[in-house]
Amino acid sequence: MAEDPRHSAVLTDFDGTLALIVDDPTAATVLPAARAALAALVDRFGRVGVVSGRPVRFLQATLDLPGLVLVGQYGLERVTDAGVVVDERAEPYLPAVAQAADELDAALPDVLIERKDGVAVTVHWRTHAARAAHAIAVAEAVGAEHGLAVHAGRMSRELRPPVAVDKGSAAAGLAAGCAAACFAGDDAGDVPAFTALGQLVDQGELGAAVGIAVRSSEAPDALLERADLVVDGPAALAELFANLSRA
Repeated sequence: MAEDPRHSAVLTDFDGTLALIVDDPTAATVLPAARAALAALVDRFGRVGVVSGRPVRFLQATLDLPGLVLVGQYGLERVTDAGVVVDERAEPYLPAVAQAADELDAALPDVLIERKDGVAVTVHWRTHAARAAHAIAVAEAVGAEHGLAVHAGRMSRELRPPVAVDKGSAAAGLAAGCAAACFAGDDAGDVPAFTALGQLVDQGELGAAVGIAVRSSEAPDALLERADLVVDGPAALAELFANLSRA
């Protein structure tokens, strides 16, 4: 990648990768060193992007870096010249998402319910671990009632439109036309990005791909086993990105 930066893509997750995991997801902030490294990469590499489960507007407000490509809600949201665009396949489900969010608020008053700009809703029990089983049961039931896909996350369940997108499809789209690409992530939801980039290499559509796992005490084995490179936490990833920008 360093040999041909203008034709390479540097892609990364946000939570646990550019930012530390915190009890309240609304309080997450990008590490200053990670933001500085991303800015340096944008100046040198052909494509630098963040692919996250976060809403795009959150990423815009938190990162605020011209030239940085932002994909939110696992690929359901993107930033274009026209602004934030939601995948048209998700739009018929948005009323169901809103209704599900109201029902989750009512059924789980002591658990954090994160409304994600009307596109998805996430149930978090990080600060109420004893409520995990009940929260999962409620999330599964509400999702089924409204025809929404329920995705397991770290101490969470997310309800979103049943549209076939994930970080793999998003990363593959961003890497299209590049000579090389890397993706950095810290959770099971990032494994599809590693796999998708590897498949592009196998198909001869990408010259090289590197999956970077950001290790933590909660990192799943599947992520660490699938990665080509493992770093210890967001600070180490920021250092790696800074070195890559100077390579």
